[in-house]
Amino acid sequence: MELAAWLRLTLIPGVGGEARRALLKAFGLPQAIFAASPQALSAIIDPGVAERLLGHECSAEVDAALDWAALPGNRLLTLADADYPQSLLSSDDPPILLYAKGDTALLNRPMLAVVGSRNATVQGERDAEAFARALGEAGLTIVSGLALGIDAAAHRGALPTPAGTVAVIGTGADRLYPAKNEALARRIAEQGVVLSEFALGTPALASNFPRRNRIIAGLGLGCLVVEAALKSGSLITARLAAESGREVFAIPGSIHSPLSRGCHQLIRQGAKLVEAAQDILEELRWEAARAAPAAADRIPVTQGSSEEQVLAVLGDAPCALDTLSARSGLTPADLLAMLLPMELAGRVAQLPGGLYQRLH
Repeated sequence: MELAAWLRLTLIPGVGGEARRALLKAFGLPQAIFAASPQALSAIIDPGVAERLLGHECSAEVDAALDWAALPGNRLLTLADADYPQSLLSSDDPPILLYAKGDTALLNRPMLAVVGSRNATVQGERDAEAFARALGEAGLTIVSGLALGIDAAAHRGALPTPAGTVAVIGTGADRLYPAKNEALARRIAEQGVVLSEFALGTPALASNFPRRNRIIAGLGLGCLVVEAALKSGSLITARLAAESGREVFAIPGSIHSPLSRGCHQLIRQGAKLVEAAQDILEELRWEAARAAPAAADRIPVTQGSSEEQVLAVLGDAPCALDTLSARSGLTPADLLAMLLPMELAGRVAQLPGGLYQRLH
């Protein structure tokens, strides 16, 4: 009955988080709220909201959520639950109730948020995966949003580590979005945690994701942004983290890449510039559970002849084939014959617009 009352408090439409928290502060527990008179409720919240609160049962939705929670691996966490993430309690807008799939013990371990662009570059995804793996090996649970690009790469990097990963989603916990990450989401539910504050059946609405981002920001000791455009949800997450007193980290990139501009803006605003996972651990004064591997360092390049020369003139910024030809003295045909095996070997990537970029 107590859990049903918590669910009812969150499922009644038109009752916002501020009103819910005010009622909980005044009455203690949801059961006491629903036992109160309309006059008592109206002294705390708007009378119209109070009337809606007492007149809406939503019993079918409550029963469905209780049935979902009864399934193996599923859990409902309320503000009064000992397993509720304690780091969220210090945020401005902690969710009243969370739907969790997986190992909820992870939710009270030290975490770091890793976020970035959905349209990430190949190098950006490699960086996110390598940083997440190194930080996870050091004992930090990686939290991200299960989106395509940087989020998914961060989850993949953290999954094999002892610290694991938490995916905060912007849909109901019974929906997996995006569809391309369904297999990854199932792995996280088995080895980590998939977390949502949204009612079962909630679709992927645009307005859900900024709310999802505040949970990601609130869970972590800090937030690492790998790649982000100037108008990016990742910058919202970073801002929310900073407002909550968390550290913000950003990986710099090429001045020619739109996906570097968000990170560069964060650095100008005071975010810590990082080049390796160790930079983050030192800033957090983190005593690693084990020595962090050098996975986030640059991948060493084997020695060769002409390929090494091409990589040297290619540099770090994306480069057009004609420009590379002018720099190297090789014909475009010769360059294409060399770049294809280098691309297959993961040493360079072909970008939209006929550009090539060196991968580290």
